[in-house]
Amino acid sequence: MTLLFVDLDREWRGGQSQAFLLLRGLREKGHAVELVAPRNSPLARRVTEIGIPVHEVSRSALRLSAAAQLRRLLKSGRFDLLHANEPHALTAAWMAGAHRRMPLLLSRRIGFPLGRNAVSRARFRAVSCFVANCREVAQSLLAAGIEEKRIAIVNEGVEVPPPASPETRNEARKHWGATEDEFLFGCVGVFVPEKGQKHAIEALAAVRAEFPRARLLLAGDGPCRMDLEKLTKELGQTEAVHFAGFLENVEQVYAALDAFVFPSEFEGLGTSLQAAMAWGLPAVSTARGGLAEVVADGRTALVTEPDGKKFAQAMLRLLRDERLRQSLGRAGREEVERRFSAALMVANTLRVYEDMLSKGRPA
Repeated sequence: MTLLFVDLDREWRGGQSQAFLLLRGLREKGHAVELVAPRNSPLARRVTEIGIPVHEVSRSALRLSAAAQLRRLLKSGRFDLLHANEPHALTAAWMAGAHRRMPLLLSRRIGFPLGRNAVSRARFRAVSCFVANCREVAQSLLAAGIEEKRIAIVNEGVEVPPPASPETRNEARKHWGATEDEFLFGCVGVFVPEKGQKHAIEALAAVRAEFPRARLLLAGDGPCRMDLEKLTKELGQTEAVHFAGFLENVEQVYAALDAFVFPSEFEGLGTSLQAAMAWGLPAVSTARGGLAEVVADGRTALVTEPDGKKFAQAMLRLLRDERLRQSLGRAGREEVERRFSAALMVANTLRVYEDMLSKGRPA
């Protein structure tokens, strides 16, 4: 099988992490894969580093540049199917007429309503298969009028690392300036309103009234950073909240943490939460969007609403109960190994590809 994968996002988020794991996994299984991506994007750089061919396109007039590149590539006739990883990639593939040559797949990771203008409807009609990352997203597609036969569900997955050694943990905590007597909460995600980092900052202020050695490490960046820093200052938590910025090596965050918080107000499947669970970290999470399919309250995480006071209550439960932390961390890791590993995601995606190819090329 020869796959052409398209991702036109200029940044590194959960979707790009999934693309990297998928492309690497398919290549390891003996399939030929190539990527179309913006010049010098994080995904393009990482995929190039592992030896997968990358066709870079101009960052200006991005969709037009990508469509022109795709037309050139498709003329070779060597590709069996095209997978668009996000909406801009779908637009470029549609403009290039990919759907007239081969099956066209589109990843959907969050249940936003589909566009209803004429161009949007035409693009979505061209999709052979919508690859939803969870049942909640699949239901949103059905509600938008997409036929069930054009929807496949493939849960996103993460790598399951070996348990962190004491040396790894000590080095990571030293990097972030965390001492052994401090309890380090953490959150990984882009700084946008729906990720809800403000609830974790508000919660920390209440938590530190009882546990003054609690701290919060926020990894990520985005348009809300200044607002979050302002809130931290207003609540008098400047010394307790560390803004780590965007990180290439996010594993250094997970290795340092005592617990993970995920206060998202609107979410797909939450790969950073899955990663924290894979590291064996006890977590406090919401159950918004697809997260309800990931966490089970009291078994794999503590589940609450995206609210500062409620998050503080759950965080205090973790701080007071070491056995609870251990049981949640152990069960969370087992859940990821069983349902949300990268290897399982690759295998299930491959089955979708094989099913699409078995149905033949478009007329």
